[in-house]
Amino acid sequence: MSKKGLEIQRNYPLNKKVKEFFWGGWCMQALWNYERQMNTAFMWGISKTIDRLYPDPEEDEKKKEAYRRSLEFFNITPQFGAFVLGLTAAMEEEYADNPETFDPKMINSVKVALMGPLSGIGDSLFQGTVRVIAMSIGISLAQQGSILGPILAMLISFGVSFPITWFGAKLGYLNGQKYLEQISKSNLMDKIMYGCSVAGLMVIGGMVASLVNITTPLAYGEALQLQVILDGIMPKLIPLALTGVMYFLVKKGVKPMVVIISCFIVGIILNYFGILAI
Repeated sequence: MSKKGLEIQRNYPLNKKVKEFFWGGWCMQALWNYERQMNTAFMWGISKTIDRLYPDPEEDEKKKEAYRRSLEFFNITPQFGAFVLGLTAAMEEEYADNPETFDPKMINSVKVALMGPLSGIGDSLFQGTVRVIAMSIGISLAQQGSILGPILAMLISFGVSFPITWFGAKLGYLNGQKYLEQISKSNLMDKIMYGCSVAGLMVIGGMVASLVNITTPLAYGEALQLQVILDGIMPKLIPLALTGVMYFLVKKGVKPMVVIISCFIVGIILNYFGILAI
């Protein structure tokens, strides 16, 4: 494999790389979709890195592979998206440099493993703290008729988000390179992959339990309630079963949009007849 792209990427100015990751994080909610959520914004944020790594026409397949990898499901607090973009760029560089020894599956495994913890921190910080403080001050001033209300609210939000997004991108890229070098030298790749896979499965399991809120109201008098029986067997059994069905259909080649529309239709019918409830 040609090392031309790797040389181009590593000689590219650091601040310009960070700027790409910054804007990728800043626009993380753009083109949000129900199927893979922030995946298109993530791909846009790292697309220039991929283009530099694979500049020659004979490397188009590698470039397409990297694009497809970047379009996997992704969802995170936007301000922390730049950190993951920087880290992913460092991993893409490592893969381009050592395609025989670096497993590209690790890239998405690390992304999935980071989504949950970073979103938990980010939502608490930005949505639960910064936004509340900013809006409280802004609304208080606006109620007094001051134009400073909305301006100050936006400035407080921006003043916290901007440095975290910018320096997060830089930290993810630079530290990602450093840690990947250490991992490669110590042969820890398999253990890291295993840990990321376990963390990823825990995140997805938590999302199923917390986001898929479906129960059944079926009952025979007060004594026999189906939902209570199912909870006794396993809490959230219905969400788990329905998620398994969705996964099975997608693996069989059914288009995700068809699955989503079918869920709406079947859900309305079953809710109407009192079989399922939200």
